[in-house]
Amino acid sequence: MDHFAHCEALVRAADKDRFLATLFAPAQFRGALFALYAFNLEIARVREVVSDPMRGELRLQWWRDALASGAGEARAHPVAAALCATIDRFQLAVEPLVDLIEARSFDLYDDPMPSLAALEGYAAKTSASLLELAAGILDRPSPGLSDSARHAGIAYALTGLLRAFPLHAARGQLYLPLEVMERHGARPQDALTGRATPELGAALSEMRRHARAHFAAWARHPPAPPAAQAPAFLPVALVPLYLDRLDRAAGAPFVPLEVAQWRRQWTLWRAAQRA
Repeated sequence: MDHFAHCEALVRAADKDRFLATLFAPAQFRGALFALYAFNLEIARVREVVSDPMRGELRLQWWRDALASGAGEARAHPVAAALCATIDRFQLAVEPLVDLIEARSFDLYDDPMPSLAALEGYAAKTSASLLELAAGILDRPSPGLSDSARHAGIAYALTGLLRAFPLHAARGQLYLPLEVMERHGARPQDALTGRATPELGAALSEMRRHARAHFAAWARHPPAPPAAQAPAFLPVALVPLYLDRLDRAAGAPFVPLEVAQWRRQWTLWRAAQRA
């Protein structure tokens, strides 16, 4: 299996929404998109594959070094090799990838997210940067792309974190900002011990409203991205579907929420046709 095929298999298994969206991209760009998304997966899952934060920091440093050198031992890693080739081919900026790594170091620890601004900054450096880089692979950057990608990326990231709330709470992580919890009188220990209080429900409801606000800002953001960049933005079309399901399941915030793959595929297909 070559490096790009390895990345495709990884994304297919662990990031089905971006995998399905990439199938709507022209064939000549899919390998590069899979390399970018596979890199994101490698960074996102560091906490899951290490035994302590220090080992996680060392793994993240390895990726920083790989991006800085673009050669050497990193080329033996299939995702690193595919990513370096993609950076070279499309002249991608390395700084957003390094910023993504820096932001993801938060994942290694059990410190709670302090504020909504901090959470949106985290989402901008991870999800939004990834979206903007993917759009840059598909077509040259267009005016307004950064602002559009920021709203879209934050909407998608907030929705993803809300969907992952049960998983994160079970392992002692709290992405629900303390600022928002305090506003509603919710206690962090309730979230971390699985107590579905009305106050916690109100805090989660506010976060769903924030996600919808960013989605709405993206949907009305002028100018629209070029049609060639649409596959990068397709996963964002799933935000209303996920938020609607979260609204309906608001009384059981600790129960993992699944949406049938056929429904996600149908939503992506409709979005692709509109684009």
